[in-house]
Amino acid sequence: MEVIFGSCLCGEVKFKCENTFSQFHLCHCSQCQKATGSAHVSNLFTQPENIEWVAGENCVKRYDLPGRTITSAFCKNCGSPVPYLSISGKALVIPAGILDSAPNISPQDNIFWSEHAPWYEAGIKAKKYDGFPT
Repeated sequence: MEVIFGSCLCGEVKFKCENTFSQFHLCHCSQCQKATGSAHVSNLFTQPENIEWVAGENCVKRYDLPGRTITSAFCKNCGSPVPYLSISGKALVIPAGILDSAPNISPQDNIFWSEHAPWYEAGIKAKKYDGFPT
């Protein structure tokens, strides 16, 4: 099996797992927008035991939204999202953006689309630059 690595922005939290993801969802719900400060989360799902913490597991802070199945886990140092076990315990959720290479699957869907940010589609169509615009 191919192993894939990931880390937070500051590099304090590092992990590896098998590149065997079963689901890849872009969630546009309002809670995910709040949790990320962006238009959506990009979450991969795999088996709960499919992780080996290389460093910084003690730097992971978890927040479970009361009364909901919304979770946010992040590095206490830099705030980057990090892997977490779903509330049901049936899946390991890995934010796609923290992986160092491409996962074995592409996004499968856009969930909670009825809640998508009103500016999202305009952003997709906006000009594109390789760096800051000049």
